[in-house]
Amino acid sequence: MPRPGVEPIRKAALVEAAISEIGRTGSLDVTVSQIARRAGMSAALAHHYFGSKEDMFLAAMRHVLTVYGAEVRGALAAADGAEARLNAILRASFGPTNFRREVVGAWLNFWVLAQTVPQARRLLTIYERRLQSNLTACLRPLAGAEAPRLAEAVGAMIDGVYLRQALAATAPDGKAAVALIRRLLDAELAAQRT
Repeated sequence: MPRPGVEPIRKAALVEAAISEIGRTGSLDVTVSQIARRAGMSAALAHHYFGSKEDMFLAAMRHVLTVYGAEVRGALAAADGAEARLNAILRASFGPTNFRREVVGAWLNFWVLAQTVPQARRLLTIYERRLQSNLTACLRPLAGAEAPRLAEAVGAMIDGVYLRQALAATAPDGKAAVALIRRLLDAELAAQRT
C-alpha cells in the first residue's frame, strides 16, 4: 500500500530533477529515465505521476513560476514606493533562486516549447501579463503614460538577459543583470524628463 504523503514528495523530487537535467543538458532531449534516475526512482513511477515528459516539464515550469511569483510578492510587500518596488521585481527576477544555471536552461527550453504546446504558451502568457502589470504599476509614478511601453521594454530586457545567460559560459551574476537593466531604464527615464 502506498504511504500517505509520499506522492507530493516524489513529485517534487521529479520536478527538481527535471529542472536539473534540462539545465544540465541545455535541452529537452532528456529522457524520463534520466530524470527519474536523478530523482532516485524508476521511470515507471515517474510516468505514473506525470504521464509524459512534457507533463513533467510543464509541472517543472509551474514550479519555477510559483517560486518566482512568491519571491516577487515577498519582495513587493517589503518595498515602499515606486523605485523600491521596481528594484524588488528586478532583484527577485535575478535572485539566486531564479537566476541559476538550471532555471535559466529551463526557461530557454520553455520558450521553445511554448511555440508548439498550448499549455506552455498559456503559462508563458500568464507570466508575461503579470510581469507587464507589475512593472507598469511601478513605472506609472515615474514615467506616466509611457509606463506600459517602458514596462514592455524592461520585460524584454529581463528575457534577453536570461537568453544571453543560457548561452554564456560564465555563472549567472544577478547583481550585474539588475545593474545593466537599471542603467538602461534610468537613461530612458532621464531622457523623458528633458
